[in-house]
Amino acid sequence: MAVVTISRQSGSMGREIAEQLSARLNIPLITRKQLLSQILSNTLSPKELYMLEQSPKFYLTESKKGISYKELIEKSLLEEASKGPCVILGMAAQIIFANSPDAINIRVIASHETRQKRFEKKYGQKEEEASRLIKQSDRRHKRFTSILYNADWADPLQYDMILNTDNMTVEQCVELIAYNINLKESMKYFSFFDKDTSNNNAPSKKPVFKHPAEEEFANILNMYGIAWEYEPKTFPVKWDAEGNVTMAISPDFYLTKFDTYIEITTMDQRYVTTKNKKVKLMRELYPDVNINIVYKKDFYSLLERFGFSGGDLINEFNQN
Repeated sequence: MAVVTISRQSGSMGREIAEQLSARLNIPLITRKQLLSQILSNTLSPKELYMLEQSPKFYLTESKKGISYKELIEKSLLEEASKGPCVILGMAAQIIFANSPDAINIRVIASHETRQKRFEKKYGQKEEEASRLIKQSDRRHKRFTSILYNADWADPLQYDMILNTDNMTVEQCVELIAYNINLKESMKYFSFFDKDTSNNNAPSKKPVFKHPAEEEFANILNMYGIAWEYEPKTFPVKWDAEGNVTMAISPDFYLTKFDTYIEITTMDQRYVTTKNKKVKLMRELYPDVNINIVYKKDFYSLLERFGFSGGDLINEFNQN
């Protein structure tokens, strides 16, 4: 784990979560103030520091280093992350580290009402003033990300995890993030192990067929040197009113050379009807995709033609 980025709404307790997470994992916490006043203190003048605090557009101007301040900040954050694990608060770090496999990008939010109450309690402000400051802060956050990266600060696709602190404590959020980090690290380890194992055993790896008929059909394809993939793709064919997929089809075989999907049908008639319905819908929804059904009688003809029609096998098919 190299870096955890935390983007937060004001009053969502994102800063408190970042601070406790840093302490819990015993790794540095990098904030914008720290980056500018400590890490870059020997690089930037007081005027530059002031402008970087005040204006997002100033980040786009060229610095004395010959690159924009935006690029200087990015370079500095990447250098800090390269030194070891750290927590980065704000600075659109979720975008800077978007393509890093070692980064976990977190967004902390809360409802306007919850944030308003926290502002009132923390700063002793009245309701209207607290509400105004929260809206102003949200606009500044949004403007910063929009100007520098032409991105939406609230876009959920920028984050690996979004935490709503309306009914969650700082401690609970820290526990969830720590668990997510441990899980990601474990998955990286096992993914590497599985990849290494699959490479070593690639020639012997076989798909697990759901029905003997599929395995026999695969044998026929292999006999004639026809390249195939087993259930490589699923096609949704029906949705409910909310847009949830309620019916889908995963054709049994894809013949790569012929760009054709094959659905094997050897079971009893009630399943054949369902498969026919799915294939019909698939043809209507995906007219550019080729799909064919191999029916029971067609399959038996193929078995007999290519020598896969042993009595035991036929009896097994007839029982299904």
